[in-house]
Amino acid sequence: MARKAAAAKADEPGVGDPFELSGVDPIEPPVDGDTGKWCKYTIIQGKNVITGYKKGSRTAVTRAAKVIVADLNERRFGRRGRIQ
Repeated sequence: MARKAAAAKADEPGVGDPFELSGVDPIEPPVDGDTGKWCKYTIIQGKNVITGYKKGSRTAVTRAAKVIVADLNERRFGRRGRIQ
């Protein structure tokens, strides 16, 4: 019975595994003729995996991916503030 309660609680918003940046790796540009650096980033949450691609240096893509992770984790708890 305790397992079912724990599993149900893990499915509630804001409970369970947070989103985490798993890695950022440089890749070849996805389109021929495109110049510049590209990276692939991976975000995980428990068994879930999100893969994204972004143009920029590894540092810039890491910074952008961390903002995405923070936004995803914030959404897990709903909006904060006054409701009118």
